[in-house]
Amino acid sequence: MVATIYTYDEAQQASLDYFGGDELAARVWVTKYALKDSFGNLFEKTPDDMHRRIAREIARVENNYPNPMSEDEVFELIRNFKYIVPQGSPMSGIGNNYQVGSLSNCFVIGIDGTPDSYGGIMKIDEEQVQLMKRRGGVGHDLSHIRPKGMPVKNSALTSTGLVPFMERYSNSTREVAQDGRRGALMMTVSIKHPDSEAFIDAKMTEGKVTGANVSVRIDDDFMQAAVDNKPYVQQYPVDSDEPIVKKEVEAAALWGKIVHNAWKSAEPGVLFWDTVTRESVPDCYADLGFRTISTNPCGEIPLCPYDSCRLLAINLYSYVRNPFTPEASFDFDLFKTHVAKAQRMMDDIIDLEMEKIDKIIDKIDSDPENAEVKQTERHLWEKIRSKTLKGRRTGVGTTAEGDMIAALGLRYGTPEATDFSVEVHKALAIAAYGSSVNMAKERGAFEVYDAEREKNNPYINRLREASPELYDEMVANGRRNIACLTIAPTGTTSLMTQTTSGIEPVFLPVYKRRRKVNPNDPEVHIDYVDETGDAFEEYIVYHPKFLKWMEVNGIERKDSYTQEELDALVARSPYYKATSNDVDWMEKVKMQGRVQKWVDHSISVTINLPSDVTEELVNRLYVEAWRSGCKGCTVYRDGSRSGVLVAVEKKAEPTVKDTDAHVHKRPIELEADVVRFQNNKEKWIAFVGLLDGEPYEIFTGLADDEDGIFCPKSVTHGKIIKAIDDKGNKRYDFQFVNKRGYKTTIEGLSDKFNPEYWNYAKLISGVLRYGMPIDQVLKLVGTLELDSQSINTWKMGVERALKKYLPNGTKANGQKCPNCGNDTLIYQEGCLICTSCGTSKCG
Repeated sequence: MVATIYTYDEAQQASLDYFGGDELAARVWVTKYALKDSFGNLFEKTPDDMHRRIAREIARVENNYPNPMSEDEVFELIRNFKYIVPQGSPMSGIGNNYQVGSLSNCFVIGIDGTPDSYGGIMKIDEEQVQLMKRRGGVGHDLSHIRPKGMPVKNSALTSTGLVPFMERYSNSTREVAQDGRRGALMMTVSIKHPDSEAFIDAKMTEGKVTGANVSVRIDDDFMQAAVDNKPYVQQYPVDSDEPIVKKEVEAAALWGKIVHNAWKSAEPGVLFWDTVTRESVPDCYADLGFRTISTNPCGEIPLCPYDSCRLLAINLYSYVRNPFTPEASFDFDLFKTHVAKAQRMMDDIIDLEMEKIDKIIDKIDSDPENAEVKQTERHLWEKIRSKTLKGRRTGVGTTAEGDMIAALGLRYGTPEATDFSVEVHKALAIAAYGSSVNMAKERGAFEVYDAEREKNNPYINRLREASPELYDEMVANGRRNIACLTIAPTGTTSLMTQTTSGIEPVFLPVYKRRRKVNPNDPEVHIDYVDETGDAFEEYIVYHPKFLKWMEVNGIERKDSYTQEELDALVARSPYYKATSNDVDWMEKVKMQGRVQKWVDHSISVTINLPSDVTEELVNRLYVEAWRSGCKGCTVYRDGSRSGVLVAVEKKAEPTVKDTDAHVHKRPIELEADVVRFQNNKEKWIAFVGLLDGEPYEIFTGLADDEDGIFCPKSVTHGKIIKAIDDKGNKRYDFQFVNKRGYKTTIEGLSDKFNPEYWNYAKLISGVLRYGMPIDQVLKLVGTLELDSQSINTWKMGVERALKKYLPNGTKANGQKCPNCGNDTLIYQEGCLICTSCGTSKCG
């Protein structure tokens, strides 16, 4: 049977109808989840096609076990994104025979029992890339890498420490593209590591470690020392009883740096590691390979080396009967029934993942590379397959918490709402573990289940207290899955459920949304490019369930509401004072800690804060998170990082559309580099003004002749000074200090150059000031179509001058090494370096 191929427009229009005119939901589904082959051919027209595909595959696995669910039963559970929603990789990958990929959302990798070495570090790098190309998010811990300055037995003599390897892993992540989707990476380190402060500071330098999230594993001893203002001992190895290196630090000062950096840049996140490992059920089997070492990129799945997890969310809003009315109630009976089936579906997806891994291994075996090249990837998937089958870990979670609370007439961030949330997640935990026990009876327990090992685990004992009969059945029959639950961010999932995401409150009832897009997609309209070069498109939307509240209350939707009228509407709704930026932040942290007690993995949650909050508040929130039993915490202060969501601002009159691009006011003096180059036998010179080490402006023209500008060849650095003459005219002067210490000033850079060059230099300076990444600036310069041959020659000179500032490791796309012919050229200090054969070319 030949599959029907749909055009993008056909699928987009059909999906737009399916989602009731929600363009963003339709576009996300078509571009990310509709079945397609490697050539971009679409084989599904609406999510109904996708849900039927998923239901068919899950039912096929169900038929291998007693009491199977039918295809129609599964389809009704998942259709319309109403009750049960497979997330990410399962949604796009189940039943997809066009692409060879994994169904796992998250992986953690690491080499147990091996000290750091270049071989081990490079192996992790390769494994990370191999997983990302199969659509997986990856986490790994760097605590095993020896601190800076320690002796090593190679030509380097001493270790470089953590930071260079952070950059390596980050750059590798940015190089891996998945249909326009960059790889996702989490790097963690123990606070006990002597280089942890350098790790904490690594992302504070703009342009550094842009391809990864970073979190610090913090133990209880450190937190207590920080609170009590006492010293804390760091060591290497971090878990050794006989460390090679010991170092005493002021815990409060280091904690202050973590808080400051989180306040300033939203990173690092914190992981309360003793809580993670103490509560972890899989860590009861640590000696059998289930010792937790890191988390996935969003932090909701702490994992042992080479384990993976697949995610599924239950739409909590759909269990509210008569939403937004005085008769609203939560249908606990239906909810528990569906949770049990969701857990069963998750176990089925593990079997489907085994089929996918077998296909990946077959693909590796059939690839033309020799066995030596392929062995790392093949062995990687063998380890993942073994660990997945051994524990059968699942990730049943929830979404729409904020909408559920609002629909019940409660207000997110109040004690009453938190009490109710705890009851929901407690019911979910009991139902999911009950389903896992029932599957153990029908399908067998996970391979290493041992009730004796788990008897002192706090999470298991909480379940025993809540449901003694469940615990007795578990001891008697085992459990199918080593761990079952999580709460993920559910970002794109919530767009299709048209609800709030994960455990979070609504961002705003009316907001501007940015979605990352593939800049090479001809259908995409790009509204914004961030400082790392990622492209976004923007939408202004009403939150769908806010519209539902308006409908229930007989309020007409209009496009002509003023901001004041919208504010008045919000004030009447259950979303008032319950948005991300105005909930009671301390209550939110307490809520996370209380819900965490019923989630065996972790919770991905961000505390959104307005821009004017103090570092002291961030400190108090983090300390409360630790005390409340949270496993991790992240804060985001509005404006501290180029974000995905931006509030609609009040405007007196319509204006040109705003973006988050921000022009830093030019200081009177700028540090400047002098760059010389030659074009068509002419000597040229560029003065590049630097702000925080990044290019901010450029002046270029002929050097060293009567029509140009004279600057001694020994001068490579100085200052560009902005001056204003008596008539108010601006002038830019270059000042340098000669070998004898005398200052010399070259006046009027702009006046020295041909006016045509100066106009183009102003254009380039303008985009530099708006923070456009250098690789994007170079693309812009390269696409300028100029008639004059001399101007085109100048253009190439400008490109050469700016290439010096490309971040090390930037790939030279579209260029091949002239020596070996491989597509492995990267920029290093402005020079092209071939990572395959070592050929180097500058200029």
